[in-house]
Amino acid sequence: MLLDKLEAIKNRFEDVEREISSPAAMSDMKRFAQLNREYKELQVIVAKYAMYKDVVSNLEHARELVSTEKDDEFRDMAKLEYDELSATSEKMEEEIKLLLIPKDPEDQKNAIVEIRAGTGGDEASIFAGELYRMYQKFCERRGLKTELVDFTDGTSGGFKEIIFNVSGDSAYGIMKYESGVHRVQRVPQTETQGRVHTSAATVAVLPEADEFDIDVKANDVRKDLFCSSGPGGQSVNTTYSAVRLTHIPTGIVAQCQDQKSQIKNFEKAMTVLRSRIYELEYNKVMEERARQRKTMVSSGDRSAKIRTYNYPQSRITDHRIGLTMYNLQAFIDGDIGEMIGALQVAENAERLKEGMI
Repeated sequence: MLLDKLEAIKNRFEDVEREISSPAAMSDMKRFAQLNREYKELQVIVAKYAMYKDVVSNLEHARELVSTEKDDEFRDMAKLEYDELSATSEKMEEEIKLLLIPKDPEDQKNAIVEIRAGTGGDEASIFAGELYRMYQKFCERRGLKTELVDFTDGTSGGFKEIIFNVSGDSAYGIMKYESGVHRVQRVPQTETQGRVHTSAATVAVLPEADEFDIDVKANDVRKDLFCSSGPGGQSVNTTYSAVRLTHIPTGIVAQCQDQKSQIKNFEKAMTVLRSRIYELEYNKVMEERARQRKTMVSSGDRSAKIRTYNYPQSRITDHRIGLTMYNLQAFIDGDIGEMIGALQVAENAERLKEGMI
């Protein structure tokens, strides 16, 4: 019964509410952060449950009136109210089912996005730069903040590689659908014969790990300093402000050269390093989920071809859900919300179909 499940969630919410204000929780910041996340998630469901319970109660009352009322006029009014409440109840049940879908605990985190030019030489680097600007504009529209971490310029524009942070409400939950290989089909600027070429860029989206998620010991990290190579004036290019960190046990490397301050570059690089180490464990979970499910909209598999951008036809096709749109210029200008929304709906439908709630 849906009501029984919601009542159990309400009881859990009350338990979390008591525990989160206890001295024990406040003295353990990791536990406090976990409880705070759970409290926010349950709060939305409990509020919807209270509204749904009122509707169900009123529906029962209207049903009783329809079956017992002797006055024709009152019975007709009760029947009208019953029909309206019945439709409202069905709609709320669907909304609650979506809320009850088990959420990826990482969805609420900030994200680290890495874009790397793939096949296609200079054209791939140019495309990687266009993807970066597309995400910048999209994040600005959604009220998400982007912050550059590191980059390597392409020889003819764009980037061979660029890494940036995305922070804000559910940043990872929104951006995770972009992980994979993005292909572009168009005539490059350097092409004299007018032939259409196919190039690609790989996007990887990581949940940003904080110190509560993973403990990186200082002795396990080697720190190297070097001069920043990007634009920024004398103070950037002539001082050893850029930082490269190597996690000795895993060999994972992260670097940052965006800031003039060595301390700020160190903090950014450490965030990326911590997130890449955390991703190793997170990927094991995602792989296990992928084995259990026939399809996976947001598998995070960066080797999977997920989307094609065809310039001659002004077409974007997402291969995971078979969605094709014909507004390529607007899409590249950051209007990707409809696509991400469709991917979210598709994943929710998958989970509902599999009876995961």
